[in-house]
Amino acid sequence: MARIKTIQTNFTAGEISIGLVGRGDLTAYSNGAAKLRNVKIAPTGGVARRRGLRHIALAQGPGRLIPFEFNTEQVYLLVFTDLQVKVYANDILIVTLEAPWTADQLSHLAWTQSADTLLLVHPDVPPKRLTRKGAELWSITDWKFFEKDERRFQPYYKFADEDVTLTPSATTGSITLTASEDLFEAGHVGTRFRLSDKEVEITEVTSATVATASVKENLTGTDAVKDWEEASFSAVRGYPVSVCFHQDRLVIGGSRDLTNRLWLSKSADLFNFDLGEAEDDESIEFAILSDQVNAIRAVFSGRHLQVFTSGAEWMVTGDPLTPSAIQLKRQTRIGSLANRTILPRDVDGATLFVSRSGTELREFLFADVEQAYQSNDLAVLSDKMMRNPVDQDFNKADRILYLVNGDGTLACVTVFRQEKVTAWSMMQTDGTFHAVAVVGSNVYLMVRRGETYRIERFDDALLTDAAMTDQVADDEDGKTVWSGLEHLDGRIVDVVADGIVRDQATVVDGAITLAQPARMVQIGLPYTHIIEPLPAYQPSGTGVTQGSATRLVRATFRLLETAALTVDTGQGLRPLPFKTFGPGALDSPITPLTGDKTVRALGWTRGEPVPLWRIEQSDPLPCTVLSVLNEISSNG
Repeated sequence: MARIKTIQTNFTAGEISIGLVGRGDLTAYSNGAAKLRNVKIAPTGGVARRRGLRHIALAQGPGRLIPFEFNTEQVYLLVFTDLQVKVYANDILIVTLEAPWTADQLSHLAWTQSADTLLLVHPDVPPKRLTRKGAELWSITDWKFFEKDERRFQPYYKFADEDVTLTPSATTGSITLTASEDLFEAGHVGTRFRLSDKEVEITEVTSATVATASVKENLTGTDAVKDWEEASFSAVRGYPVSVCFHQDRLVIGGSRDLTNRLWLSKSADLFNFDLGEAEDDESIEFAILSDQVNAIRAVFSGRHLQVFTSGAEWMVTGDPLTPSAIQLKRQTRIGSLANRTILPRDVDGATLFVSRSGTELREFLFADVEQAYQSNDLAVLSDKMMRNPVDQDFNKADRILYLVNGDGTLACVTVFRQEKVTAWSMMQTDGTFHAVAVVGSNVYLMVRRGETYRIERFDDALLTDAAMTDQVADDEDGKTVWSGLEHLDGRIVDVVADGIVRDQATVVDGAITLAQPARMVQIGLPYTHIIEPLPAYQPSGTGVTQGSATRLVRATFRLLETAALTVDTGQGLRPLPFKTFGPGALDSPITPLTGDKTVRALGWTRGEPVPLWRIEQSDPLPCTVLSVLNEISSNG
């Protein structure tokens, strides 16, 4: 009978797919886990009970969260819901704005920010500017393209066949335009047309072939002309799909009816799309043409201008970008989501995007050796983590990318490229996650609990969800009744009072009553964290082999600032002793332990790929596991 010791020094491979339990030869196997729930994986390898969620406010309904960072001290959370935007600063609502986007349209909203202005685009809504004019003074207005001498410098395109003509009735004033084929729709009112490079604006549509227009620039004649264009963006033709800033230009990627077209503004003149004579500083426009569908889903400013389409990924080069020097090159053929907009995120110089299938998180990274981009799948070993994602954002402080899944879970991947760390875990709550935004170093989430939507924030001081904290004044005695919990009415909550875990309580009329008075409380919904290792594996000849009878003799957990640890080694969950505590305990708070805790085990297994131990606990107390030493007995 052999007795061996194995040590798991870190969890930097995160949760590994169950389909890899036969691949103990992988490096990721020794650093991975079978299940990681409601934990945070540090880039250095430790795994800890995740932070709790602080209740901020109720939301009007489902929507999107967008960060707005004016400078390091003035950061805001924008909450987009049905026809409404709410602006929060330091968790306090400062202004509510009317907005044009319905709840159903928010999934295709895209945006980019420059200084105090957020540009927002949607293929069915005129593009908007959300502008901060003061701490509490905000506005939403239409884009205004540069105009000079009645000429509007916006993108134009001829949507009709080349042979379709327009015939003006006069060269000035109010005129009639007659098309040779059906062309005009009611939505064309207010749209600019160019006839032989002279502009008119539609004021009335009489029929599909006849419209009235106001001449903005005197026309060259009244003959029928094939040389005409209409505004690329309009109620009839749709509006931009994506937008970003790159090399001091505003970049528009695709529109509803021109899905594969790119427009770059004049240099340093963001709303001027004058093509001019193709001088170096003038606007640039071109289509992505290839052997596959290339509907643009996102444009991103990285090392190069990156273009993500439904069928491939492209780079636009030119240093600087000019009409004569610009080059477009396809890099990979993965494709991005088409049923909603999930903006790519920069992580250590790589651009992370969700694949068209919704099952892959791809890393778009430039390889100096090949002088081209590659798209590696970061979820290949953890394929069950991606469940129809609906939103994502990256927190640089924690080095964690948060992905909101369609099933309401929150997939988290700790990314530290320098150390080759890609560690997945899953977060769950008593409800479902719907949106995420990183504002400064704070992570905000939109959470549905019951029939209501809430805005909540991860808080290092909390270990419960939808939580509230409160305390009495310095000159007051402790109290037993704590109110302000209307958002938790009827719910059973965990209570930490003066650092001690009390009995759970039920919220009634927005309040709970404690058996003993307290001066400071944390009250919130419980959640359970789980850490479950992969089945033990050692190469044949050095220890445990597949099919051998094995048992865990003892496991030693190296802990950091841990106040509770509940472990199952095959005989059911049992808490390891730290200090007498539990529901209703009224002694002093537990002193967190940094050191080792050992648990002994009994029972054999043969041919069963089961974990040697399992941590599962809901106590609202800190728990961090740095490494685990397993002593195993094997009888092959």
